[in-house]
Amino acid sequence: MNKTSKIYVAGHTGMVGSAIVRQLNKLGYKNIITRTRSQLDLTNQASVLDFFKLEAPEYVFIAAAKVGGIIANNTYRADFIYENIMIECNIINSAWLSNVTKLIFIGSSCIYPRDTSIPIKEHQLLTGSLENTNEPFAVAKIAGIKLCESYNRQYNTQFISLMSTSLYGVNDNYDPVNSHVIPALIRKAHEAKINGKDEIILWGTGTPMREFLFVDDFADACIFFMGCKEITGGLYNIGTGSDISIYNLALLISNVVGFKGKIYFDTSKPDGTFRKLLDVSDANKLGWHSSTSLNEGLAVSYGDFLDRVKSIYN
Repeated sequence: MNKTSKIYVAGHTGMVGSAIVRQLNKLGYKNIITRTRSQLDLTNQASVLDFFKLEAPEYVFIAAAKVGGIIANNTYRADFIYENIMIECNIINSAWLSNVTKLIFIGSSCIYPRDTSIPIKEHQLLTGSLENTNEPFAVAKIAGIKLCESYNRQYNTQFISLMSTSLYGVNDNYDPVNSHVIPALIRKAHEAKINGKDEIILWGTGTPMREFLFVDDFADACIFFMGCKEITGGLYNIGTGSDISIYNLALLISNVVGFKGKIYFDTSKPDGTFRKLLDVSDANKLGWHSSTSLNEGLAVSYGDFLDRVKSIYN
């Protein structure tokens, strides 16, 4: 990939896609192609193929996906499996038909079995049952991995699948119902601070361990793998290789936000999976490592939160 290569970033308005565009711009890439949802319906096969014929991108990042929190995943199961399968099928097939040089397909650690050994290696895919609440999304992402694998084997394409651990950062979703743990905790701590509350109550026991990766680090991994000539396909985990308890995470976020009150846990509420840590040794051996500490990333995330909700919090 050189500075004038035609690069298509599908899903450029989302957290991951916008981070990839941000990193590409920072590195001096000049020919980035994007389309909004209103400009291009990625679930429409004919429209996607026409787009590829018109633009003829050389490199493709598939960051487009229907995403949401546990409630949305469990409620809109048909929407999640249908839309995600359609998006990835249309882009991957069009990329092959258009002779795209290289493609990165992006997924998440939800593809792995609910009950499996830790840290999770890539070969543990399809070795057990999935978490039921997000099974349709996970099945769609597994289909994308297998699409890439199958096109590589049959057509000698260079399609790579990168599975991230839990991501956070600029352009995250801070919705009080549908957000993930870090944006949800940032909002909760901030609201407690500005409302003068002396405590916040969180679900579970606070003991489960989770791994978090700053989204700009993940974007860096995407660009690294796209540019690495030794890699022509395969599945790779992308993460930090370390995790933190929900309790300690809440303490870090409280410190970043400036909330001075107490943190309590409602132990009558569920914890979820106790631990989910990816083995990132394959990515590390190739030369990629995360570079942003959790504390640094949380500070950036809180700044992003303040910028995006300033119309609400004066």
